[in-house]
Amino acid sequence: MSRVGVLLMNLGGPERIKDVGPFLYNLFSDPEIIRLPIPIFQKPLAWFISMLRSSKSQKAYQAIGGGSPLRRITEQQARELQSELRKRGIDATSYVAMRYWHPFTESAVEDLKADNISEVVVLPLYPHFSISTSGSSFRELRRLIEVDDAFRKISIRCIRSWFDNDGYINSMAELIKNEISACDSPENAHICFTAHGVPKSYVEEAGDPYRDEIEDCSLLIIDKIEQSLGFSNSYTLSYQSRVGPEEWLQPYTENVLEELGAKGLSELVVVPISFVSEHIETLQEIDIEYKEIAIKNGIKNFRRVKALDTNPLFIKGLADLVANCLDGPEISLDDAAKLPDKVKLYPQEKWQWGWNNSAEVWNGRVAMFVFVVCFLELIIGNGPLHYLGLL
Repeated sequence: MSRVGVLLMNLGGPERIKDVGPFLYNLFSDPEIIRLPIPIFQKPLAWFISMLRSSKSQKAYQAIGGGSPLRRITEQQARELQSELRKRGIDATSYVAMRYWHPFTESAVEDLKADNISEVVVLPLYPHFSISTSGSSFRELRRLIEVDDAFRKISIRCIRSWFDNDGYINSMAELIKNEISACDSPENAHICFTAHGVPKSYVEEAGDPYRDEIEDCSLLIIDKIEQSLGFSNSYTLSYQSRVGPEEWLQPYTENVLEELGAKGLSELVVVPISFVSEHIETLQEIDIEYKEIAIKNGIKNFRRVKALDTNPLFIKGLADLVANCLDGPEISLDDAAKLPDKVKLYPQEKWQWGWNNSAEVWNGRVAMFVFVVCFLELIIGNGPLHYLGLL
């Protein structure tokens, strides 16, 4: 049997306060995060945004201990998955490839080649496919293949999304059930699924399947919970972590919390449905910001379901995904990286004048306007950003 490399792809996160600025720069340099019609502005804009956001982001990371635990947890997941696969007789070695921070994808590829891996299973640690997460990581791998002859010789199979994987659904349902059971009145506890948002235009104009997969996943989990508990809980699905002026998927989590409080809800179980590891969005945004909003609006018992991390049932589910990928029909990297037909590649074929809901036009025009204004302010030394204390 050939040696198998399992490449776990994730976002990455700054491990120290001084890493926050460079991490944000890498994040916003990705055209899948901010889509500009003229690529030459991408990196200058990324530098400017990272400069503006660094201070606020550093405070958020300080609130959770000074850095993201994502790398440590992902490497633990990799070790547990490798152990489970070897127990099953699969000669597998796991590797971690982060998109925007160490260990970068390039580093993981070098390790694969150094270990003489002959076959790779690419497993994104995003259960639900999105242009801006799994899609971006798959296309980064494809870019590396185009410039690396040795990497091109390795056989690659991909797992595009796995929101309906039994191990994932069952482990999520079990964790939620435990939190519901700990409530004073389990039957009356409300479940609030919160997923990382994406711009609305990604779904409605670009054809991103993310929202559909999130909705289908939440229903699968609810069905499993009802089978286990023997009664039904009310639930909502919301989206968090939006950035910038563009409209993102709604309802927004903070608005849902306010509405639930206004209805007199007293017990709430918050479920980070799209996150399989603890990181800034769970430890700071949910545990601190959203908890404060909930309590302020009268929700007395705020309970948050912990991320899966190295949950044994979850790890076995990941091992099932790898085993099935090796035995089943092959999904190539080209197929996994393929954008929906509606998505325009970069750069755009032509400039589109006029205001509309297109992500390319809206983000591009606003971003370039902001960039020009801020660049002029840096030269002049006076303006609204100085007045606000941002410069």
